[in-house]
Amino acid sequence: MLEEQGAVVTPAKDGKEAVDIFEASELNAFDIILMDIMMPRMNGYEAAEAIRKMERKDAGEIPIFAVSANAFSDDIAASKKSGMNEHLSKPIDFEEMMRVIGKYVKK
Repeated sequence: MLEEQGAVVTPAKDGKEAVDIFEASELNAFDIILMDIMMPRMNGYEAAEAIRKMERKDAGEIPIFAVSANAFSDDIAASKKSGMNEHLSKPIDFEEMMRVIGKYVKK
């Protein structure tokens, strides 16, 4: 659905791969990261924290959104604590997701 809206999507199988992809990318190669929380090898919280700790300018600036079936206040707080900007609940409301993305990405 994101690709239908013109987005270029780079999938990752798990949190570790997401971190590795971001780390190997050119500076400002990505506009946003949608991070599932429940992933093998490295969960979304750990992956977001690893990205935020990287010594590159865009690591602290790139919007990272949690994507989770859990939408309790504790889950949202954990997302924010790990360095994520937003918390999107599953099932995803596509129009709401695009509205929130639009707040961060002006392209």
